[in-house]
Parts: sequence; structure tokens; C-alpha cells
Amino acid sequence: MVVAPFEQVVARHGATVLRVCRAVVGPVDAEDAWSETFLAALRAYPELDEGANTEAWLVTIAHRKAIDLYRAGTRRAVPTDEVPEHGVLDRDPTAHDPVYAALRTLPDKQRLAVAYHHLGGLSHREVAQILGGTEAAARRASADGVKNLRTRLEAS
Repeated sequence: MVVAPFEQVVARHGATVLRVCRAVVGPVDAEDAWSETFLAALRAYPELDEGANTEAWLVTIAHRKAIDLYRAGTRRAVPTDEVPEHGVLDRDPTAHDPVYAALRTLPDKQRLAVAYHHLGGLSHREVAQILGGTEAAARRASADGVKNLRTRLEAS
């Protein structure tokens, strides 16, 4: 079995996985989710079937890592006595992007369906497997999400 070097997989699918991570966990945790995704993928890559859809496989891993980050965040203490410092560096590369701002306002299922289908390039069947539910439900959530995005973007 001949597989592409892992560096080529990262170069080819890294941007897609980062877009999905930003849409799912937000811009602050996106890079952590991206890193965790590719660390897990590196470990499992030698066992990946030759004909597997690598992009779908990576987005699925990113979904699971996003859930892990979300769960870890709910267990972390949040300090409130200090005012956060504002630096020159913009830590949120999507802060001024109206599409990401509108995406953050969508209900979770619509936001995830749009992220996985339109940003991640997964089929509705693959989105349904990740989110749980039917292909038709994933298609509906994706369509409703895009409709709501258009409405929000036209209003702003």
C-alpha cells in the first residue's frame, strides 16, 4: 500500500480543517483543535485505508477534538478579578468577518451542518453520521443554516 506522506495531507487539508475548527469551537480554540486533530491523525494515519476519504476522516477527528475542547472548557476555572489586557495582536482572525459573525449566531445544529458541509466539504450523509440523525435532517439543517446566514448578512 502506497500512501502520501503525512506532510502532504496536512498541506492539502490543513486550511479546510482550520475553517471547520473556527466554525465549530470559535477562533480562540480553533488552533488548539486543529493541532489536536493533526496529532491524532498522525498517530492513526498508518492504519488508514488506501481508498478512504481523508478529508472526511480529518473533519470527523476535528469534530471529536472540538467536543473534547468544549468539555474541558466547561471544567476550567475562569478568573474574573482581572481585566484582560488588550494587545496589538488580533487574537481573533474572524472577528471582523461578517460571515463568521453571522455563523456564530446560528443554532448549534445549523452552525455545525454548515461548517461540516460547506466549509469542510463533507457530504450530507457524512454530516449526518457526525451529528447523529438522518441525511435528510443534515440536509435540512444545512439549508436552514445557509438561509439564516443570508438573512443575517443581508440585514447587516
